[in-house]
Amino acid sequence: MVRLFPFTLVAIAALSLGGCKRAVPDNVAATVNGRVITFADLDKQVQAQFMSATERPSDDQMTIQKLEVLRTLVDNEIMLQRAERLGLMATDADVESKFTELKAPYTQEEFQKQLAARKMSVDDMKAQLKRDLSITKLFNKEITSHISISDKDVTDFYNSNKSSFNFPEPQVHLAQILVTPMPDPNVKNLKNDKAQNEDQARKKIDMLAARMRQGEDYAMLAQNYSEDPASAANGGDLGFVPESALEKANPEIRRAIQTASPGQVTPVVKTPEGYRIFKIYSKEPAGQRELTDPRVQQNIRETLLNRKDQLLRAAYYEVARDEVKVVNYLAQSIAQIKDQK
Repeated sequence: MVRLFPFTLVAIAALSLGGCKRAVPDNVAATVNGRVITFADLDKQVQAQFMSATERPSDDQMTIQKLEVLRTLVDNEIMLQRAERLGLMATDADVESKFTELKAPYTQEEFQKQLAARKMSVDDMKAQLKRDLSITKLFNKEITSHISISDKDVTDFYNSNKSSFNFPEPQVHLAQILVTPMPDPNVKNLKNDKAQNEDQARKKIDMLAARMRQGEDYAMLAQNYSEDPASAANGGDLGFVPESALEKANPEIRRAIQTASPGQVTPVVKTPEGYRIFKIYSKEPAGQRELTDPRVQQNIRETLLNRKDQLLRAAYYEVARDEVKVVNYLAQSIAQIKDQK
């Protein structure tokens, strides 16, 4: 699922109340321009995202989770309707190609287990892929294609950060997603999502790994779900790590990082602190990197592109929300119960 910017419970409820009270349809969680999002749709996504847990969350916690997931479904529906209006819907051939790509690494039995873990059927997955691919096409046309990074932008960034391109020893630029079996009160990921025990931690990291294989953005998954208080807000980015620091790291971590190539995501690594998935951005030898180095220019351009892309997407979502009519029946029902007390 495409998910960029979460909102608080208050903001979600305020979205559609507007002071009016109406009978809440039994099967409708929300509507976007009259198009229905059912409670069945919502429950399926909640199960897929939060998985089955040995410890059931409280009723209030479950309601907050549902509100957060519903806001994601509303945002996705807003973007999907935009893609439809602009003729940017993914074709059946697009969906089949992506489905085949995702299925390729698994046996039939393994793939069915992956679907079962996310509470999805093959039809569910293809429908989700059609939505996600359509929204990706929308973003590419409406946002990414309009971003331009000039040579001056690159030069200015390099001159302002020249020392960061001087490495006294080989470095690895990497990011991590961490999931721990012991909830840390200092962890503040965007979803406020924390595994409560070993079973939940294992299921959560497997869910994240599966979503990465389906093409979801690593940095956004890290912001939403990582339980590393030092890096979650930065999309899991750990910066450049010296080779000497890796030599002192857990052997499993060192092996995973050393064997992965730039651009790759490692398999799940189990450590005493919990489960980790690393992404390798680049591996750099020692010495000063000059602006003439193509790798330096590529690194800077990608950094600047990502910054502008995030900014423009945030603005795009806000404008799109202002142009639609959303009725959040779940939020209404919660507010009405509060008013009756």
